[in-house]
Amino acid sequence: MRVLLINPFYPLTEMPSPPLGLAYVAGAFAEAGAEVRVLDLVVEAYSELKLEQLLGDFNPNIVGITSVTMTYNSACELLKIVKKLRPEITTLMGGPHVTFNARASLRDHPELDMAVLGEGEATIAELCKSFSSGSNLASIAGLAYRDDQGIRITETRASSLNVNSAPMPARHLLPMGRYKALGLAASMITSRGCPFKCVFCVGRKMSGAKVRYRDPISVVDEMEHLSREGFVQINIADDLFTAKKKHCYAICDEIVRRGLTIPWTVFSRANTISAELLSRLKQAGCAHISFGFESGNEDILKTVQKRITTDQMLNAARLCAQAGIPSQASFISGLPGETEETLRQTAAFADRINEIGTAVGFHILAPFPGTPVRDDAEELGLRILSTDWSRYTANEAVIETDGASAAMLEKDANELQIKANKHVAAIQQRIADKSASIQEQQNMRKLTKMKVFYEMMMDDMLLTCTDPDVQAEPSISHRDHLLATMENKITVAPSLMREFLDEGLIDGSILQPDNLSQDTWAWA
Repeated sequence: MRVLLINPFYPLTEMPSPPLGLAYVAGAFAEAGAEVRVLDLVVEAYSELKLEQLLGDFNPNIVGITSVTMTYNSACELLKIVKKLRPEITTLMGGPHVTFNARASLRDHPELDMAVLGEGEATIAELCKSFSSGSNLASIAGLAYRDDQGIRITETRASSLNVNSAPMPARHLLPMGRYKALGLAASMITSRGCPFKCVFCVGRKMSGAKVRYRDPISVVDEMEHLSREGFVQINIADDLFTAKKKHCYAICDEIVRRGLTIPWTVFSRANTISAELLSRLKQAGCAHISFGFESGNEDILKTVQKRITTDQMLNAARLCAQAGIPSQASFISGLPGETEETLRQTAAFADRINEIGTAVGFHILAPFPGTPVRDDAEELGLRILSTDWSRYTANEAVIETDGASAAMLEKDANELQIKANKHVAAIQQRIADKSASIQEQQNMRKLTKMKVFYEMMMDDMLLTCTDPDVQAEPSISHRDHLLATMENKITVAPSLMREFLDEGLIDGSILQPDNLSQDTWAWA
């Protein structure tokens, strides 16, 4: 059995990591005996011709695609093209959107044959056996599909996978070199599950209310592997890394024992940290903590079942500042009970947090399928204005409350974006004036390199640059030939571009022609 897995396009501004969920799915298919390939359209240029060639060369039996709500439409469009080119291929989709919108997805999209619901590894193992034996799909929990009787949704599969015996993510099938070249972090998990019930989130429903913890030794083994692969940072993607202090301490102690120095980041809650915990995290290399503060209004926090207070948020910001760990707090506008007054309260509270040293970010509520804010919208005083999933970016108002119209929410978001743009412009001006801090200069250079390399990836500049005959023209190096080829395509100074290429060659994310096995440049 041959399986092609697709990661649909996702904007670089969201700072994507190599697709961890898809890597776990790839590992599950491979363990079940399938030959697996991955097409990652986050970092690979797309054309229908390329897809057609891949389908012809690989000849998959199954094409699977992952999606979140904002990528759902584009994922369905890709499956339409797959079915147009190869109608006999079985198509399937996984991810939170289709998990909680399975019936409508199959009803509205004939190009989609089936959906894997919730955690996919066990379902995939049984699905592969069914394909091999021809057995009935109805006995497989966690599956939605069509048959002669219509749409079938099987029994819900409990989130009970043993995280210590599950197949490891098949990262070797991903274009890891491209993510490394962009300077993006690798991601991994140390646990699955979330014990909290925030009404705007599907995390608990996707991975379960009971938190399942990985063995700390295995966790640090994986961190060490990613460090050896050349990644400069690891994002720990647990819903809540600090849910259990004993687990945190065990991981931190093992990192320190091994002398591992790669920086890593986590998600936390204001009421699950302490000075002692932060000290241990800092010692072990934790470089950033992200919090979901959501609102500066106590009533809204209670309504959304956040179960934290503004005092706890302020304390968390102070503790992070004292520990020397950079932190960021996210806020959501348009939550149940939002008014013009509560928007002002949240903005003022965010300013207080920012003054302490915690960076802040703002989004507009997106009522994703499966969340109480969607299922119980009327009861919570929300009006859902659109089911155009491409608008569910959390940067566009698709809801409103009695006290906050969509126009008001978007005006508020625009004002905050203008403020953020002014901050970036000020940094750029300081760099131009040569008054920027070393950190500001490094951050801006990193961002420039990311944008340049991403443009090269999306235009296939490396793959279409053939090797000069350096034996016939020994004065022309591979690098100089590439620079000349890109001269009118890249806007940065040639000297800076030369530095970027040299860095890619040194860290192994870029491979130059060697006149033996390849005659073009390539991403590792």
